[in-house]
Amino acid sequence: MNLIEKTVNKDYIYKGRIINVRSDTALLPNGATALREVVEHPGGVCVAALNENNEMLFVRQYRYPYSEILLEIPAGKLNPGEDPLECGKRELWEETGATADEFLSLGQLYPSPGYCSEIIHIYFARITGTGKAHPDEDEFVECIKIPLDKAVEMVLNNEIKDGKTQTAILKVDALIKQNKLKL
Repeated sequence: MNLIEKTVNKDYIYKGRIINVRSDTALLPNGATALREVVEHPGGVCVAALNENNEMLFVRQYRYPYSEILLEIPAGKLNPGEDPLECGKRELWEETGATADEFLSLGQLYPSPGYCSEIIHIYFARITGTGKAHPDEDEFVECIKIPLDKAVEMVLNNEIKDGKTQTAILKVDALIKQNKLKL
């Protein structure tokens, strides 16, 4: 069965600092056309970082669209042409002051594939150094440590609502239990 839709026209409605919004006309497999609204996003990276006590580093940060403080793993937006791993290292250091010698890719996440082009690259890191955080001047974050088992419990109790953070926590926990990640 043919499932592919082909772009006939792209009409940019908004071009911003982080996102662009467009309204496309798409040709459907049956020959009809449909409107597709797309949010273009440069993508991002998140890092599930564990210290020697198997505590995961988190940041508490106010998220304007939800009008609430969320608990998330260190993460950030990719700059044009930036390598995702280098972005992950940068964000870990900026938001928490932590560094790591070894990173493992945990794959990619499409947070909202129905309308957004964002791809989030997920990494695991074992922390080898700690220091002072260096957040961007418009970024206000508080770094906290939570034992991995407690973080899994918090995901299951919906105390951690951020999708990339939930995914990373559960992947790290599953890989450890399958002996694919060593503690």
